[in-house]
Amino acid sequence: MADLLDRAPAVASGWAARWRPYRAVLASRVRAQTSYRGSFALDLASSVLIGLVELAEVWVLYRSVDALGGLDLAAVLLVFGIADTAFSTADLVVGHVDTLPRYLRAGTLDVFYLRPQPLLAQLVTSEISLRRVTRIGVGLTALGVGLAVNDIAWSPLVVAFLVVVLVTSAVTFAGVFVAAAGVQFFLVDAAEMTNAVVYGGRYAATQPASVWAKPLVALFGFAVPIAFTAYLPVVALLGLPGTDWLPSWLGWLAPLAAVWTWAVALLAWRCGVRHYQGGGG
Repeated sequence: MADLLDRAPAVASGWAARWRPYRAVLASRVRAQTSYRGSFALDLASSVLIGLVELAEVWVLYRSVDALGGLDLAAVLLVFGIADTAFSTADLVVGHVDTLPRYLRAGTLDVFYLRPQPLLAQLVTSEISLRRVTRIGVGLTALGVGLAVNDIAWSPLVVAFLVVVLVTSAVTFAGVFVAAAGVQFFLVDAAEMTNAVVYGGRYAATQPASVWAKPLVALFGFAVPIAFTAYLPVVALLGLPGTDWLPSWLGWLAPLAAVWTWAVALLAWRCGVRHYQGGGG
């Protein structure tokens, strides 16, 4: 035990040294984006505006109906808040891996292989877009309003469940980003196809999954478990029945959906990296 305590500072120091290059790269990206304050402020404002427009779409839709797919406006605000917060967080952290096709087409991905860090870690830390932070703010605002207007029987278990859902949903979306990047090693110039799943999945996550057609349930319910990011946790949290294909008790399995997504993502990434044989230049 004493030996382990003696080794702990050395281990911590080793981890700090290992992550120092990534922190340096990210810090330089942050400084570059904030150096032009006017442009940076416009980026933040435009990101907020896009988020508000998407939220307004939900409000306009529910002005015409009392409920859709078993969810009223209060419940769907909770769905939107969880989905948008989780996706925006994943987009901030790993969303720029969708630039991989650009490196593949230009043959510049080989530069990453010259550095003594894992390829995926380098790609994740190669860029950061601070304007995405404001999208998280829009999602958190919708989430806060949704929690306030819904009748939730609060307890320590419910609070823990909500925290776990926010974390695992962000992890699930991050896994979808990585899986889509892994597929690009084979497709090279078909980012639009994978974006249809990634960003289409984000849009689907903000809507009641109870109105999806069966093919969409198969795709976004189980193959790419988007339904587990917001809809299923919300119906479980509010005690709603769900659907025959997506019963509410599945909402408690959101962490398993994150594990499944990352298992597929790492497999896709590993197969893609093994398939890649250089830029040919």
